[in-house]
Amino acid sequence: MENWQAWRKQQRERLIADRMAVSEAQHRQWSIAVSDFLRREFLVLQTMKIGLYWPFRGEYDPRSASRYFWESGATLALPEVVDRHKPLVFREWWPDAPMKTGAYNIPVPQGTQRIEPDVLIIPVVGFDQKGYRLGYGSGYYDRTLAAYPVPPLTIGVAFEIQRLENVHPQQHDIAMQYVVTEAGMFKGDF
Repeated sequence: MENWQAWRKQQRERLIADRMAVSEAQHRQWSIAVSDFLRREFLVLQTMKIGLYWPFRGEYDPRSASRYFWESGATLALPEVVDRHKPLVFREWWPDAPMKTGAYNIPVPQGTQRIEPDVLIIPVVGFDQKGYRLGYGSGYYDRTLAAYPVPPLTIGVAFEIQRLENVHPQQHDIAMQYVVTEAGMFKGDF
C-alpha cells in the first residue's frame, strides 16, 4: 500500500469513533463476553505474570477478568510510558494498588515493582485476519514486544466492529498470537 500511514490514520479515527458510539449496555455486554472467553480459554493465565492495561476510549474493559486472574494467583502489571521512544515498563498492579496519573491521563501504579510479563493482553484499535493490530500509532507495544529476549504470549482484545480485512502490516509490526472478541477466540492466521 502506497500511503499506508494516511490509511491507518483514517481507519484509526473511524474505528475509535465507532467504538466510542457503542452504548454503555452494549459495551458492558461485549466486555463480559470477552472476559468470559479469556477466563475459559486461557486457564494457564491463573499462574502467570500478566501485563494488561487500563481501559481507554471505549476499549474492552479487562478489570473483571484481571480481578479473576489475580484472585486465582496471577501477578498483574499495568504499562507505564517512561519515555516516548522506549518500550513500555510494566508495574505490578492489584485492586487498590496506589495509582498516579500517567501519559494520556491513564492511571498507572505508583511505586510498585517492575514486572516482566509472561503474557500481554493488548488492546487493539483494529485487527486483521492474520492477527496484526492497528494501535494508536505511537508504536509502544511493537517496540515493547521487539525488546523481549523471549517473546511473551500475546493476546489482542477487541470487539468485532474493530475487525479489518487487512491492517497492511509493516516490517516493524508484530502479529498477536491470539485475538479475543465477543464472538470468540481466534489463533494465528484467522
